[in-house]
Amino acid sequence: MEIMRDHFHWPHMRRGVERICGRCTTCKQAKSKVQPNGLYIPLPIPTHPWIDISMDFVMGLPRTRTGRDSIFVVVDRFSKMAHFIAFHKTDDASHVANLFFKEIVRLHGMPRSIVSDRDTKFLRYFWKTLWSKLGTKLLFSTTCHPQTDGQTDVVNRTLGTLLRALIKKNLRTWEECLPHIEFAYNHAVHSASKYSPFQIVYGFNPLSPLDLMRLPVSERVSIDGKKKAELVQQIHENATRNIEEKTKLYAKQANKGRRQVVFNIGDQVWVHLRKERFPTEIKSKLMPRIDDDLDLRSNTFQEGGDDMILDSTKDEEHEPELEPELVAEEEHEPELEQELVAE
Repeated sequence: MEIMRDHFHWPHMRRGVERICGRCTTCKQAKSKVQPNGLYIPLPIPTHPWIDISMDFVMGLPRTRTGRDSIFVVVDRFSKMAHFIAFHKTDDASHVANLFFKEIVRLHGMPRSIVSDRDTKFLRYFWKTLWSKLGTKLLFSTTCHPQTDGQTDVVNRTLGTLLRALIKKNLRTWEECLPHIEFAYNHAVHSASKYSPFQIVYGFNPLSPLDLMRLPVSERVSIDGKKKAELVQQIHENATRNIEEKTKLYAKQANKGRRQVVFNIGDQVWVHLRKERFPTEIKSKLMPRIDDDLDLRSNTFQEGGDDMILDSTKDEEHEPELEPELVAEEEHEPELEQELVAE
């Protein structure tokens, strides 16, 4: 404005300059920043334990005597139960899938969906490796959800606090503390569900050192099967109601300062290229930060969309035709594997 005032003048000059600058495509691409448009939409609340999960990775820890320097965090989005699995940061998707099958599927079965901030190529290969262990053909892999519900972020902060409290000075002993931390976390009452993860999954809290003291026997020891089933069902209903209330409260707080925006088919929009959401599109810090011509994957929780289609009974010659995008992925599978191994 100051430069323009030195050379020109016309009525409503500021408004005209702002309008011209606001239409500049080059400026929008180079100076883009995320605007608080659109209301916060929480992820759907699961109805049973270990059906919908989230996973994350804590990296950069001191290397232990076994050579591990990272933690694989897996959280059940319904019960909030968490498992902390030590691994090495150089492990590829195949090795992580082996850990997942050994530590999660062995105890809880296969999940229906996984929410993660991990790279889409990593998750795609992770899913294919996991399903191949069951001998089931995966025709459509579940895509990652770029905006998680923050569940693993909260768990990671709690995990860090508990680790700092237990390991004290010897930082390389953190792996030995993980079983104690996992038990303590799953034994504690969660603020959203108002139950401990153990209670939601098993219907009761397992014995702790306090339970081994000479105290009156708990009523749960003699409960019969029918009462136990009713108790677990009641816990699940109460937990669902408590989580819904907590989610509404969080959404109300998150929507402060936001405005609802409705897009129609055919509307032109700018897509903000965040590194964690579109890692393959951002090759340099000097590239434009937004674009309007991207091949976006569909949201896994979009109404009417299928996360995966499984076919374990049909022969190879009767397999249904894959979509063009999926065929392209299958043709380049060796390159994907090599890239993951290199990473």
